[in-house]
Amino acid sequence: MRHSLLAGGKRLRPVLCMAGSELAGSTPERGLPMGIAFEMVHTASLIHDDLPCMDNDVLRRGLPTNHVLFGESLALLAGDALLAWAFSYPSSLLAQAGVPAERILRAMEIFAQAVGPWGICGGQVLDSDPLSLREGDDFLWDIARGKTATLIQGALLSGAILGGAGPEIEERTAEYGLHLGLAFQIVDDILDATAPVEELGKTPGKDATQGKRTFVTHFGLDQARSFAQRESDAARRALEGIPRGEWLRSLASYLVHRCS
Repeated sequence: MRHSLLAGGKRLRPVLCMAGSELAGSTPERGLPMGIAFEMVHTASLIHDDLPCMDNDVLRRGLPTNHVLFGESLALLAGDALLAWAFSYPSSLLAQAGVPAERILRAMEIFAQAVGPWGICGGQVLDSDPLSLREGDDFLWDIARGKTATLIQGALLSGAILGGAGPEIEERTAEYGLHLGLAFQIVDDILDATAPVEELGKTPGKDATQGKRTFVTHFGLDQARSFAQRESDAARRALEGIPRGEWLRSLASYLVHRCS
C-alpha cells in the first residue's frame, strides 16, 4: 500500500478536493480528509489497472508496478485495502472536525458513485471488456466520463459540499469538474501516443499495443488535441465570475499542456 500510495504523482484529486472547499468559502484543510480518500481510491485503481489480467504493465510513476514487486495476490489485496480505507478514513476525521453530518453524507455519496458502476469501475469495463464495445463516437466520451472524469469531478464537488457551497457554486463546480476530467483523459491518450517513458513515468504506447480505442486511435492526433482544448475552454467558462475561481481556471489551461 505504501509503495503505490507514496510513489508520487500529480496528487490532482486531493488538490481539487481542497480547492473545492476553498471555492465554497471555507479553508482548503476542510477538504483534505476527503481528498486523501480520493487519492487512495485512485491509487487502488492504478494497482488493479496494472495487473496482468488488466493492462499488464510493469512501470508506474517511474517505479516497478505493485504486482511486479509483491506478486499479484498482494497487489490485489493492497488495492482492496486502500479502497476500503478510503471509505472509513474521511468520515471519522470530518466528523471530528465538526463538519455537519448532512454534508459528510452527501460528499460520501458522491464519492461512492464516482467509484462504483457509474464511475471508474463502469468506465474500466467499457475500456477493457470486448462485449461492452459499441460503435460510434459517443463511446469514447462515455469511457472518458466513467473511468476518469467522474472521479475528478467528484473530488472537486465533494470538497465544495464539505466547504458549504450553495446551489450555484455546486452546479458550476460540477460542470467545471466534468470538462476538466474529459480534457485530462484526452491528454492522457495523447501522451500515451507521443510522450517518452522518461516523461510519462509508465510504459508508453500501451493503448496502441493492446488495440484500445482512444481519442487518438479513433479521431487522430490533431482532432484529439482540438477536443482537449475545447474541454479545457469549457471548464474555464464554467467558473467565469466566481470569486476564488481563477486558480482553477488556470489549472484547466495548464493540464492541457502537461507532459506527464
